Amino acid sequence: MTAPQPKNATGALVLADGSVFWGYGIGATGIAVGEVCFNTSMTGYQEILSDPSYSGQIITFTFPHIGNVGTNDEDIESKTPAARGLILRRNITSPSNWRNTRHLDTWLKSHNLIGIAGLDTRHLTRRIRTDGPPTGSICYASDGNIDVEDLKAKSAAWPGLEGMDLAAEVSCRSPYDWTESLWSPGKGGKARPANKYHVVAIDYGTKHNILRCLAAAGCKVSVVPSDYGAKEILALEPDGIFLSNGPGDPAATGKYAVPIIRELLKAEKPIFGICLGHQLLALALGAETQKMKLGHRGANHPVKDLETGRIEITSQNHGFVVKRNSLPVGVSETHSSLFDGSLEGIKLDDKPIFSVQYHPEASPGPQDSHYLFERFVDMIAAHT
Repeated sequence: MTAPQPKNATGALVLADGSVFWGYGIGATGIAVGEVCFNTSMTGYQEILSDPSYSGQIITFTFPHIGNVGTNDEDIESKTPAARGLILRRNITSPSNWRNTRHLDTWLKSHNLIGIAGLDTRHLTRRIRTDGPPTGSICYASDGNIDVEDLKAKSAAWPGLEGMDLAAEVSCRSPYDWTESLWSPGKGGKARPANKYHVVAIDYGTKHNILRCLAAAGCKVSVVPSDYGAKEILALEPDGIFLSNGPGDPAATGKYAVPIIRELLKAEKPIFGICLGHQLLALALGAETQKMKLGHRGANHPVKDLETGRIEITSQNHGFVVKRNSLPVGVSETHSSLFDGSLEGIKLDDKPIFSVQYHPEASPGPQDSHYLFERFVDMIAAHT
C-alpha cells in the first residue's frame, strides 16, 4: 500500500513496481523518467551532474552535503547537462566556497534539472545494491499536486538503458577544435601548450576535462561527432585517435560506431579509449559487453594495473562492462577492479592501442591515472 502523501510534500520518486518515496522538490518543476542509480562521491556534484555519461539516469547522491561549494562556470563537463535529475537526503546545503558564483538550486533551474530532497537515500541505495538500478519517475510539483498512478505508469513504460543509443543524443553535431588546457586555481582554464601531435577525439559524450588532459599533454585536439566516418577522420591526418566516454548501451551505439572503429584499426594509428570508448573498442575487436547488475559510480574505486601491480584509486561511471571471457586472441586484460573483479582495461598485444573502463581525467576524483594521457602521447611519439 502506498504511504499517504505528507502535507508538505512537493516531490516524489515513484518506481515502476509502484514504490513511492515522498520528499520536497528542488531545482526545476516537472517530471523526469530514467534509470535510478547512485553515486558515492563526496565531492564534484556539479561535474557529475554535467557528465554526459549520465544521460538517461536519475542520480542518487549518497553523500548528504550537496551544494556546499555552490556552482561555477568552470566545474562543468558539458554545455548542457544530460542527467535526468537528482535525489538528495537533505536539502541543498548553502554554499561556502570562494569559487561559488551561483547557488546549486539556481543552477539546477537554469538547466531545467528536476530534483527531490528529503528521501532516505540510504534505504534507496541499499535497494539498488540488492536488486539493481530500477526505472523511476521523479516529480516536483510546487503545489503538491502529484499523480502517483501517472508516475508509476510512466516508470513502467520506460524501456530502460539496454538497447538505447544515447551517444547520438549527447555527441556534438559538427566537428570543432578544442583549445583549453587544464584548469588552475586563480587562473582558470589555461591555453593549451605548443602542439606536439594531432589527436582526433570521437565524441560519444566526452567530458571537457578529458579534452583538457589531452591538450595539456601537448595535443591539438579535433573533436568529431559519434557517427563521423573513418575516411573523414583519416583525412584530418591525425597522429592518434581518441574514443571518448559516453552514455547508453555500447551494443546499440556499436551498430554504427564499430564499423567506423574497425576501419580506423586498419590504419594502425595509436588509439586510446575511455569508458564507452573502451567498450566500443572491445566490440570492434570482437569482444562482447553486458549490462551490470550494479554499475560503478563513484570516485574511490580501486583498480589494479595487472602489468605493474600498482593500485589506482579511480573515478568511475558505467553500467555496462566488457565480458572478460569474450576477449579474442591478441587482446590482453591490463586492469581489473578490486571491488568486484570486473575487467577495467585492455590492450592489443602487437599494436599501440589500449583502453580503460574508468575516468582517468579525475573530474571529479583522484589523479592517480593521469599518466594514461602521457602513455598515449608516448605511443604516438614512438609511432610517428
